[in-house]
Amino acid sequence: MNTVSAGARLRQYLMTGVSYMIPLVAAGGILIALGFMLGGYHAYDAAEMNFTSGSFNALDIKNWAFVIFWLGKAAFAFFVPVLAAFIAYAIADRPGIAPGFVAGAVAVGTDGNPLGTGAGFLGAIAGGLLAGYVAKWISGWKVPNWFRPVMPVIVIPVIASLVVGFVMVLLLGGPIKALNDGLTSFLAAQSGASLAVVGIILGLMMAFDMGGPVNKVAYVFATTGLANASTVSDKPAVIMAIVMAAGMVPPIGMALATVLRKNLFSESEVENGKAAWLLGASFISEGAIPFAAADPLRVIPSIMAGSAVTGALVGVFGAGSLAPHGGIWVLPLIGNPLAFFGALVVGSVVTAVLVIVLKGIGAKK
Repeated sequence: MNTVSAGARLRQYLMTGVSYMIPLVAAGGILIALGFMLGGYHAYDAAEMNFTSGSFNALDIKNWAFVIFWLGKAAFAFFVPVLAAFIAYAIADRPGIAPGFVAGAVAVGTDGNPLGTGAGFLGAIAGGLLAGYVAKWISGWKVPNWFRPVMPVIVIPVIASLVVGFVMVLLLGGPIKALNDGLTSFLAAQSGASLAVVGIILGLMMAFDMGGPVNKVAYVFATTGLANASTVSDKPAVIMAIVMAAGMVPPIGMALATVLRKNLFSESEVENGKAAWLLGASFISEGAIPFAAADPLRVIPSIMAGSAVTGALVGVFGAGSLAPHGGIWVLPLIGNPLAFFGALVVGSVVTAVLVIVLKGIGAKK
């Protein structure tokens, strides 16, 4: 008799996806961070790096930075599809992999695919679960014995991919676009609000889905406005610093929590926490996704609270940044860097304490 509860099975499915995703997040994120460390916040720009394909200059550190950065981006591009694919695999075994990858790819819109919903990792989790259950359902169909060998190779992947793809595109695409448009309009309407209030709003958005549509709206809002800033004290520069600091809090806060209360986390989470220090320091919010995927109800509110605190403090201190990315690697380019760093530390501590308290309560039940 199977005594495993539905909740425990769901956690097993999620943890399977996370376990396959972690190496990609770590490899991609650390390579991106290394690129920024070597090349500054223009590490991604071929023009700034003086690099084109076929003209690699081994004596130019910026050429190394450019290649390392984009190798990291290549690895990073796969982690959401892999998360969805192996959640589906945990449910339906091998037949779930193809539809799971389709669900994850559509969730992020890889290679500029026009069907991309921009649903991010939360959409990928939903898509991976759907793909797994659809594939498992099709696997149970009664078919002639001569036809059964082609079921896991052709029939299940094709039909499940179609079902999952249509659900993702038709049901998620429209609402997510409406959400993006609404959030963009909402942020534009906050232009006259105090920077502390703007910091709280942007902090909540940056932490909510860690690279998903809500996070991306906040980031694009900041980078678009940066064109209107000429000094680090200008309001658009402060908004950019708010977004960057708030986006750094989730991974750093979770990494700190794994150090303070190691026993509340799985072995894989503790290992991922080691990489999360560098990911967070490099402004790669996705470093917190493995923790959020495994325990969203405790982790997401905790990181949102910490990011909101950091966003508000950066706004109050007026620490501005003309760099659109880079984390601590562009700290010398940030106005009032000590205040920026202090706000980051406070928010990270808030996140760590909250998640420890919430997990501790859950562990007592």
